[in-house]
Amino acid sequence: MAKYNWQQKDWPQFKFSITEVEDLLHAFAAKLGRVSGILDALPEETQQDVMVDIILSEAIKTSEIEGEFPNRKEVLSSIRMNLGLLKRTESIKDKSAANLGKLMIDVRNTCHEPLTENKLFEWHQLLLSETKGLAVSKWRKHAEPMQVISGAIGKEKVHFEAPPSSLVPKEMKRFITWFNETAPGGKNEIKIGPIRAAIAHLYFESIHPFEDGNGRIGRAIAEKALSQTVGQPVMQSLSKTIESKKRLYYESLEKAQLSNEITAWITYFVNTLLEAQIEAETQIDFILKKTKFFIRFQSNLNDRQLTVVKRMMKEGPIGFEGGMNAKKYMSITKTSKATATRDLQQLLEIGAFILSGQGGGRSTSYLLNV
Repeated sequence: MAKYNWQQKDWPQFKFSITEVEDLLHAFAAKLGRVSGILDALPEETQQDVMVDIILSEAIKTSEIEGEFPNRKEVLSSIRMNLGLLKRTESIKDKSAANLGKLMIDVRNTCHEPLTENKLFEWHQLLLSETKGLAVSKWRKHAEPMQVISGAIGKEKVHFEAPPSSLVPKEMKRFITWFNETAPGGKNEIKIGPIRAAIAHLYFESIHPFEDGNGRIGRAIAEKALSQTVGQPVMQSLSKTIESKKRLYYESLEKAQLSNEITAWITYFVNTLLEAQIEAETQIDFILKKTKFFIRFQSNLNDRQLTVVKRMMKEGPIGFEGGMNAKKYMSITKTSKATATRDLQQLLEIGAFILSGQGGGRSTSYLLNV
């Protein structure tokens, strides 16, 4: 009995209705236009800061979804280097981090180019060349079923089983043809970017062509599909939004892979893209506030205070959990309680910090005044 989408007679003839997502699509287009407008109005240096921050977020989160935690500083250096913002003579010790940064920029820089088998192999090489014992830059060939499984040994639950390895070359050839024919100007063009991205991601994940790395490359494909169709690289971190509700992502994907009627999946994915665009606007707003903060206060901060402020800024718009207090300040700066208390009081007096409104005395905590 045909259990999964690829086993059914109508594969891969996806059917869906966009009636339920029309409002979401309008909201996405409005947000996309607003973010583009804000970016265009910014100085070039600030635009670069925004771009680097969002690309870095995508790089880190697409790995964290798969349970991997790359060296953030090294990934950042690689991104800046591949954007031409850092001298190439500066070495990056972590090759995996260097390759991840290179991958993120390549996905962005080649978004308007047709998708090819060689490009997918190139991305796979960048992503997993440092992983030992793995077949890299080639489709999977193992005879055993490619299954998505959870649960302890002996109590596993199979969430999905992909086509057997023998079918992968044929399926990927058909997928690549579909991807290029649905691109702008293609004979089967899909004009609505979020719809095309949703189908592209589901289609690729259902084939699951590699031994490992399918999730990360599948998200890169969704980004490419969206950027191609809207006509420019999209400034958002899809992976950051997926990672924040990872369980919902896997549940939605699992349900979508049971049928080729994918209206529910389209609804989920378009909503996720809208959330990612809203998050991008929030990130951009925070970067602008951060820039203004440093213009106003940096000359008045000592080295300890500057270290603490930068550490707090790393947490982004949500902020430092629980705010800053004397104990945390001492830990970050390796200084005495008296010095920490004095530094915090000065930050409050000059307006760089505000009271968090929680506790008092020993439990007094502070927030950045952005």
